[in-house]
Amino acid sequence: MPRTILDETRMHPMVRERVANWHADIVHNVQAATLSNPILVVGMAQNPFCRRARKALSDAQQPFHYLEYGSYLSEWRRRTALKMWTGWPTFPMVFVRGVLVGGYSELKALIDSGELKRLLGQP
Repeated sequence: MPRTILDETRMHPMVRERVANWHADIVHNVQAATLSNPILVVGMAQNPFCRRARKALSDAQQPFHYLEYGSYLSEWRRRTALKMWTGWPTFPMVFVRGVLVGGYSELKALIDSGELKRLLGQP
């Protein structure tokens, strides 16, 4: 079921552009990276779940691309743009073949079940 997003017609014209362009550079950067990397992990410094996701992929011998945006105290506004774009509330954000699969817990479940290999077209 799709999540509810405030319809553009319910935004005052004065704020529409601001919402649409809120740190658009970071969103475009991640969008491009999802297209050019089979596995993309988007994270932040000092976050143990970002570290765990990278370790889980390394242990599973799955190459991945990692983008890091700030830490708990820096670049949080830019990261908010990614949360608004994806609807995913936490980091890491893990994409497989351009599809958001969730964070560390969801990634670990995909690895453990063998589903990650299937999504990547691996035997």
